[in-house]
Amino acid sequence: MENNIFPRPRLDARLSALRERAKEVRDPTAADDTLQYILFTLEQLNPARILEIGAAEGLTSCAMLLNSRAELTAIELDASRAAKARGNFDLFGLSKRVTLHEGDAGEILPMIEGSYDLIFLDGPKVQYNRYFPDCKRLLREGGVLLSDDVFLYGWVSGEAETPKKRRMLVEHIREYLAALCADKDFITSLLPLGEGLAVSVKRKRRIK
Repeated sequence: MENNIFPRPRLDARLSALRERAKEVRDPTAADDTLQYILFTLEQLNPARILEIGAAEGLTSCAMLLNSRAELTAIELDASRAAKARGNFDLFGLSKRVTLHEGDAGEILPMIEGSYDLIFLDGPKVQYNRYFPDCKRLLREGGVLLSDDVFLYGWVSGEAETPKKRRMLVEHIREYLAALCADKDFITSLLPLGEGLAVSVKRKRRIK
């Protein structure tokens, strides 16, 4: 899905090269326009703490850290990708600002405490519903939850026919979006960035 609203992000040349390589070998990394929106959100929020679920090789994490003063908690299931993420954090001198958990986010999230200003959800899409309660618990009021790849080539919206082997995945994403959009504690917009980005701001409670 192409979108020209947000220009190509301006990044460290080394990071840009790593992102291009990741795209060539089809390793997970945020689309250019999605990343540019993330960086725009960082500028508005000025977050102190960020949580990324599905860090892959840490390239999106690096971009967020290089464009903020935040500390970041990352979760990655795949051991080889987690190892590459550690190497990338070292490469850019970011390791002291990162806590990387290797394993199943569904098991790790319930053990995480505190609150986060920004959560970037980009792990296994079939698990988004499973992760949602902890994302809600961990996100501070006024914080932003960004859920990536929620349109998936037009399959979720019905614009494109879903391959038979992907129908269960699409149903899980639709269930997640239904729950997210119906949750009165969030204001959610769906943006045509990358393969779809859900932007959810957690409402601040009114003082009676």
